[in-house]
Amino acid sequence: MFQGLLTTLKSMFEKPVTIQYPEQKRPVRERFRGRHTLKRYENGLEKCIGCALCAAACPSDAIFVEAAENTDEERYSPGERYASTYEINMLRCIFCGFCEDACPTEAIVLGDNYELTFTDRGSAIYTKEMLIEPVKEGGKPTPQVTPPGVFTRSVPEMKDPAD
Repeated sequence: MFQGLLTTLKSMFEKPVTIQYPEQKRPVRERFRGRHTLKRYENGLEKCIGCALCAAACPSDAIFVEAAENTDEERYSPGERYASTYEINMLRCIFCGFCEDACPTEAIVLGDNYELTFTDRGSAIYTKEMLIEPVKEGGKPTPQVTPPGVFTRSVPEMKDPAD
């Protein structure tokens, strides 16, 4: 009985760990998994090639990917295909990171944004336009027009099979 009272008295003089949340934000840990982001290359092309490996790896079936063919007149990614539709249902997502691990081009990344609020079920489905990062300085927005056969030379990570 006295040991509990002693513990209570000791804690009265310690500094509280409470923070004022909207004004002060605690930094997240290095391995924290938050809101998803679809990445781009430096030249503005999307990293996602529409392979749907992220959707296959997702244990909660939260990701839907529909692929379409790239053309030289309309190029979205350096590969043959791109994700014409990319949706993540955030109500189903368990933030496991399997999608990030399964992606061969490192297109999907779980960031550090944890402020996710929804007013209805429809607003919990994040579309490609909501997930893709903006074009970096010096890049061109997609779709891009590319000369035939040189679409992979602008991306440093990939090599042209003809070389």
